[in-house]
Amino acid sequence: MDTSFTPLEALLGGSLIGLAAVALMALHGRVAGMTGILTGALLLKADWNWRAAFLAGAVAAPLILLLLTGTPLHLQDELPSWALIAGGLLVGLGVSFGGGCTSGHGVCGIARLSKRSIVATLTFMAATFITVFVVRHVFGGF
Repeated sequence: MDTSFTPLEALLGGSLIGLAAVALMALHGRVAGMTGILTGALLLKADWNWRAAFLAGAVAAPLILLLLTGTPLHLQDELPSWALIAGGLLVGLGVSFGGGCTSGHGVCGIARLSKRSIVATLTFMAATFITVFVVRHVFGGF
């Protein structure tokens, strides 16, 4: 599997994520953890309106990119469906045990110098490195 690094797009995307996290904290006093935002929206919590708007923006972003630039977002889906479903379930399990997701811990928690979030993010990253190594080099990829 070939991957490509696009530093300008990565910088722009990371900047927008950081800006959204800061704006959400400043305007609503909330951490921009996607799992918590989604869960609150699905459970129709009292503050579901900003949650729905945040999620709509995350979903609409590729469409806005397409409208502004004419460039579609290219997704590399080389995995079988069962692997995507299994991965999603494992991430959901990890979010439950880890008390949050990579956006909540990695973006917002580290910015607040939360020791718990730093440890959680290091754990996420170590698990990711090990998983990619095992899938690519032990199992030979999919």
